[in-house]
Amino acid sequence: MAHVITQPCCNDAGCVEVCPVDCIRPRPGEEGYGRAELLHIDPATCIDCGACIDECPVDAIVPAGDLTPETAPYLEVNAAYFGTERPAAPPVPAEPRLEVTDRGPLRVAIVGSGPSACYAAEELAARRDIDVQITMFERLPTPLGLVRYGVAPDHQHTKQVATAFARTLGRKQLKLELNVEVGTHISAAELLDHHHAVIYATGASQGRTLGIPGEHLAGVHTATDFVGWYNGHPDHADRVFDLSGERAVVIGNGNVALDVARILVTDVAALARTDIADHALDALAASRIREVVVVGRRGPEHAAFTTPELLGLGQVGGVDVRIREADSPLDTDGLDSVIRHKSQVARELAERAASSGDRRIEFRYFLRPNSFRGERAVDAVEFTRTDQGRIGVAEVLPCGVVFGSVGYRGIAVPGLPFRDSDGTIPHRDGRVLDADGADPIPGTYVTGWIKRGPSGVIGTNRYCSQETVRALLEDFAAGRLRTPDRSRAELDAVLEQRRPERLGAREWKAIDAAERRAGRVGGRPRVKFVDIGEMLSAAGVHAGALAPGERG
Repeated sequence: MAHVITQPCCNDAGCVEVCPVDCIRPRPGEEGYGRAELLHIDPATCIDCGACIDECPVDAIVPAGDLTPETAPYLEVNAAYFGTERPAAPPVPAEPRLEVTDRGPLRVAIVGSGPSACYAAEELAARRDIDVQITMFERLPTPLGLVRYGVAPDHQHTKQVATAFARTLGRKQLKLELNVEVGTHISAAELLDHHHAVIYATGASQGRTLGIPGEHLAGVHTATDFVGWYNGHPDHADRVFDLSGERAVVIGNGNVALDVARILVTDVAALARTDIADHALDALAASRIREVVVVGRRGPEHAAFTTPELLGLGQVGGVDVRIREADSPLDTDGLDSVIRHKSQVARELAERAASSGDRRIEFRYFLRPNSFRGERAVDAVEFTRTDQGRIGVAEVLPCGVVFGSVGYRGIAVPGLPFRDSDGTIPHRDGRVLDADGADPIPGTYVTGWIKRGPSGVIGTNRYCSQETVRALLEDFAAGRLRTPDRSRAELDAVLEQRRPERLGAREWKAIDAAERRAGRVGGRPRVKFVDIGEMLSAAGVHAGALAPGERG
């Protein structure tokens, strides 16, 4: 009986590597891998060996016979992928043999602690031919980046990938430097004085704006701010969202847009069993929002959300899902089978019997935002039609709050070149390029969203980080990396002087344990600290309190 991959799939492709019959698609390097909704198992060639189940870090793979009513639709999702004839998979290229004569130690700094940083660290730490010493820097007192602050709180299965990352962070070759900001407490040039190489894995933490009139009005927000707020990110914990109106508008229709819409209408009793921030739980309990309108400027066939996220909406109790029929004429003939199936799922959700609840999510298409209306606070969004026959016709949608969900962009790192057009650091195969974009900057590398832009999901970063680490190791083997001028002990002394409040692995474990203890009281995974002072207190740290050598 073939296995089936379900919603929590993180796309890190570890299952691809262990499959003895090569039946999982798309694999890294194939066309469409970075854009895949999730991975798929070919039922015609799967031999039911279970290797992929053991490898999956988020328990997304199950035998077809063990599917539940909630996961049964993934049989059709899987069939839809293999329902379109796709190019024959190219042979897996042989990993180039790397002859390393210098056993090291190779000292590498990694800036950032999210998925791409952890994948890069694991790729380095797993080497058996080189002695590697890794220093990972994170500006917050807590690691894990996107996993902690980006994944929706009702997606706890997806967050299970943190277990694998915790093993990486606990490796003896790796030293955590938390609550230390590169560019503030230590410069990019100084990092290279203490390391052979530096990998920047700083992500894309800033929400893109729409750049239309009225964006300054109260009640107009980016989805990025809202996601950070309900996930307890310290940078967003103090934000205030007016949820007193009955309608919210989300502009954009990717997975983050669906996350925002779903959180706004999910029963608070269900959210109270997650790790959502307490301040968000309180605000959502008092919310009067009963309708969320998710708006796209093109038709449903161009919607960026994935089928798994759409299926997740159907499992939110007491919520109707609707599609404005006149907005979405769609001829599915000739469409890719995955897109055709996604459209069918959307229509089935909209056609099912109305629930007993009084909340709903409505999808609108062919609407381009033109301006936000209101005197001090937004009270409506003006759109123009983009569909044939009604191009340019104005439509006004009254609302009390708006969330723009039109993507993320990276933030420049002091001392490094930056491409403002797309919010990334220019590179070639992960090697950061100089200001002219011609030559690599020796010892300087990049991975993750700051490298390629905000594309793919958590596991997509694994393949991205492997490419970057391969480039770094090639440069080390070829003698292109400068030997550090200063020692690791000297680095400790510099950080101790400039950032006595820095934390290590021991302090992070204390914060983690305190959050989990607080969660157990209410039957939750954890109760997050959202204030940096509270985090430091939980770690037993106050300004200047840690003496040299006491840090984990």
